[in-house]
Amino acid sequence: MSVSANAYPALVLNADFRPLSYFPLSIWPWHEAVKAVFLERVSIVCEYEDKVRSPTLAMRLPSVISLKDYVPLTRTPAFTRFNVFLRDGFHCQYRGVPLPVEDLTFDHVVPRAQGGTTTWENVVTASSEMNLLKGNRTPDQARMWPFRPPRQPSLQDLQRQARKFPPNYLHESWHDFLYWDAELEA
Repeated sequence: MSVSANAYPALVLNADFRPLSYFPLSIWPWHEAVKAVFLERVSIVCEYEDKVRSPTLAMRLPSVISLKDYVPLTRTPAFTRFNVFLRDGFHCQYRGVPLPVEDLTFDHVVPRAQGGTTTWENVVTASSEMNLLKGNRTPDQARMWPFRPPRQPSLQDLQRQARKFPPNYLHESWHDFLYWDAELEA
């Protein structure tokens, strides 16, 4: 069977069976997952029906794998443009509307020209239009205030947000591992 590199991704779980990352979702291409299996770095948790073959071996492709050694996760999320968008739910904080990623930018609440810093506590998601309208003015000067004041999120905050934006591809074998810590309805 000829398998493309993008087909059959494997969900990667830490040794505690939680995804290494929710957003972006921790997935490996099938060939990386197979390699890790043979190097005995991971255990196969679930498999696809399809197989890969070599002259001496046939194996079902892994759909979910777990690391054999626990990888401690960082305690604080990285300050990235994408994580700012995720924290703010991909909403312009001045208009309160959701927008596609390509229409978003980030705005310094207190402009750098006025001593503002590029930190979690001073950056919000904004549409290009609202960012230009606000310009190099403070919220009071522009009479434009963010819907939510900027703050540094926890990893749990970002994971909770990430669950609202599932990736384009979710194999049925992944569901039990992605949402097991979600609050259940009564």
